[in-house]
Amino acid sequence: MDLSIVATPFYLGSMAVENRSLKKRARTLGPTPADYFRPDTIASLAMGIASAVVPLTDVLGRMVVPGKGRFGKVLIRTAVAAVVITTIADRIAARSPETEHGERRRTRARAVAGVGGVTAVAAAGLAVTTGAAYLTDVQRQWAKGRHRDLGNTPLAWGIAMVGWDFAYYWNHRFMHEVRAMWAIHVVHHSSQRYNLSTALRQPVASSFGVWVPVGMMARIGVRPSLIAHSRAINLIYQFWIHTDMVGRLGPVSEAVLNTPSHHRAHHGSNRRYLDRNHGGIVITWDRLFGTFQRERDDDPVVYGLTKNIETYNLWRVATHEYRDMFRDVANSTNWKDRLAFVLRGPGWAYARHEQTQRLAGLDAAAFNNTSGVFT
Repeated sequence: MDLSIVATPFYLGSMAVENRSLKKRARTLGPTPADYFRPDTIASLAMGIASAVVPLTDVLGRMVVPGKGRFGKVLIRTAVAAVVITTIADRIAARSPETEHGERRRTRARAVAGVGGVTAVAAAGLAVTTGAAYLTDVQRQWAKGRHRDLGNTPLAWGIAMVGWDFAYYWNHRFMHEVRAMWAIHVVHHSSQRYNLSTALRQPVASSFGVWVPVGMMARIGVRPSLIAHSRAINLIYQFWIHTDMVGRLGPVSEAVLNTPSHHRAHHGSNRRYLDRNHGGIVITWDRLFGTFQRERDDDPVVYGLTKNIETYNLWRVATHEYRDMFRDVANSTNWKDRLAFVLRGPGWAYARHEQTQRLAGLDAAAFNNTSGVFT
């Protein structure tokens, strides 16, 4: 039984209490970004429901896992063929002469490379993510290490809880620092409001990520049920920190736990708060690995994305970063850029866009200043 799903009545009841408290506060202090707004709340709840009921992982597992799924070999062959075609198209485009005929050939080659690049990245990415999920699956690792069983002991619970929280920190950090992972997680940060409903705004595309293998705990004797319960407890804990109705909890709690104050900073789009405070239950990992940032009164948190999408359309909320990422891949002219747009951070992509626009502006200025002749 998934305890994080069983806790749904607690989620809804807490949201109702928070909503009433926020309305009361607004009558005295005025509106804030924490207030519930019906379209935003509906979008968050809908994404939460979809994340729980869409059987994407099972479907992909049956169909495309390399060596296991019905279409696994087709997926690999498609990726390889797309890489070859795209590489050839890149060379044709690069070697086309600066003539009218050469320009037409270059345009056609770029179009082929655009489609081929996206196909290659998508197919190879799906093969890697589904393959990694299969190989690190908790039940599979438990079966391989079944002669070890730590039972239902405090040691087993301790390994499960600490191990899950440690893995969660790194998974969460990677979701902010690798664009392909950010495309999954951006859903959770897409709201410009911050209340308990925001905790339920979860992605449906987790199957498209590569995760720290928590299944290794099962290999050393931690029962799969304990790992599942640790995951659920971690998620339930994180629900209550999505609020600004709770201030700072004192120096001891703030030093050890991931508190509402720390998590408010995590959801900030302010430069100071970007990619900080990735912990689950404890903030210790952030302090150890240099990603901690305290919420500051002189820099109020601005919730949302650095470039907000301004929509409650569920499809766009779930897919907008994938759309932008694959568009960048399609517009790239070499494999270095294609892979960078997928594997480097979203900040790198935004900086590259600004660099490209700046260079395009300089080229246009040079063209204009020389009466139609490039310098």
